[in-house]
Amino acid sequence: MSQQPHQPPSAPPPPTSAASPTLIELINRISDNITGLVHGEIDLAKAKGRRMVTTMGMGGALLAVGGVVALYGLGFLLSTFVELIALALPLWAAKLIVAVVLLIVAGVAAWLGAKRLQAAKADVPDPKGALSRDIDTVKTAASTGFEKGSQQ
Repeated sequence: MSQQPHQPPSAPPPPTSAASPTLIELINRISDNITGLVHGEIDLAKAKGRRMVTTMGMGGALLAVGGVVALYGLGFLLSTFVELIALALPLWAAKLIVAVVLLIVAGVAAWLGAKRLQAAKADVPDPKGALSRDIDTVKTAASTGFEKGSQQ
């Protein structure tokens, strides 16, 4: 009596050519998996975008409230300066001094802002030019590759 080695019952049978998927089926599966991954990433990006917009909206509202309250505080501070100067000068002179100082500060800020805007114009992005350079690079690389392939 010859004894054959005992195989466990859970071992799958070896794949036969009829049971193995074709190349087209494998490509379709890969395509479906990639499509599912892309859709999942898009859904995740949408969810993160909604959360970001909600958080930014609340932050923007709080920032606006803070700005308005700060403006009221600045008004009270300026009126305090006017009253302080009015102790030594007439009230109209105190108001004039504070107004002139504020206008000088506003003028300097506007001048600096205009300079920054002019400097920013020099850094305007050129996506069309960059894209055309990238396409030219790909075309050059492809033609060089075809030339090398035909020489061999």
